[in-house]
Amino acid sequence: MHTSNKLFTSENNWLKSNAKYALIGIGVGLFLSAFTAIVSSKEILLRHVALNILFSLFITLSIRNVIAFVHVYFAIDKTSFWKFILIFYACNLLGTLIGIELSYLIVSFIFDIKFQFLSHFNDYKFSTLFSLIIGTLILIYQLQQKSIQAKLNAKELDLIKLNQLKTEAELQTLQSKINPHFLYNALNSIVSLIHEDPDKAEDMTLKLSKLFRHSVNTMQENFCTVKEEVEILNTYLAIEKVRFGNRIDFKIEVDEGLNEKLIPRFLLQPLVENSLKHGLKDVRENGHLKVNLTQEAGRMVIYIYDNGHAFPAELNAGYGLQSTFNKLQLLYKEGYDVQLNNDSEKHIKITIPFN
Repeated sequence: MHTSNKLFTSENNWLKSNAKYALIGIGVGLFLSAFTAIVSSKEILLRHVALNILFSLFITLSIRNVIAFVHVYFAIDKTSFWKFILIFYACNLLGTLIGIELSYLIVSFIFDIKFQFLSHFNDYKFSTLFSLIIGTLILIYQLQQKSIQAKLNAKELDLIKLNQLKTEAELQTLQSKINPHFLYNALNSIVSLIHEDPDKAEDMTLKLSKLFRHSVNTMQENFCTVKEEVEILNTYLAIEKVRFGNRIDFKIEVDEGLNEKLIPRFLLQPLVENSLKHGLKDVRENGHLKVNLTQEAGRMVIYIYDNGHAFPAELNAGYGLQSTFNKLQLLYKEGYDVQLNNDSEKHIKITIPFN
């Protein structure tokens, strides 16, 4: 049975917990000895002090362990307040009885006295008050511990929520940056086409409207299905085809079974835009840009190929790449991989876990 968050079993180490209450019991025993000496004006005898400590120690430990035992099996902190108090002090009385009997049993061994079980009525009467004092000290201590733990849990929860909000805000900031960046390029192209080819300018405007209608309606979502992401990319590429004509051949390949898997929203578009802007910007004909989504070793792998300019040795991450690095870091921490490769076919390779 898991009890790590319960009121009277919050300590992970049983010995450490009992050591705390043993110190309480010893302290109470010393206090009673001093109090008795002051009231009676008699000399303090070491034997009396030792007996007071012995009795208070075992009574305290008995009360503590009876309460802990009852709490584990009956969850008394979930009952009504007065029922909780009633059960708690009943446990105190039972713990007192057990503590007294254990103390007399030890005394009988030490002083070779005959032990008589349940025959110490005068001690029961006196120890009723004692048990109330000990029990109240334990109750106050545990309630303070619970209050402190509740505050720590609340602060920890607030911190988690704050970090989540911070991550969401950063992701939304990246999203809001990607779209205006693309919008700027697309509008420039539309302006240049208005007089040269009004029909193409109109077609490009309609496709741009479709793309932004989709993005604006889903700004609060960080993930979408691969099918939706490819649809976004196809709309974007349809706009770029208006600009590039037949200069570049666009191809998208998706492994069967990946269409309904989740992928970070607007992950592909800035990578493709980066290839067009930096890799293929000077290509006049026979340009190739291919996007391939596959799965390897239980992870999604994304390839962006182009036959444009090679990645420089000292890469200065362009806008699309930098936004991609930031987004992956926020969403996956260290659980992703990005590789830029010029060998064989120039490509970007991104590996992410399935969500």
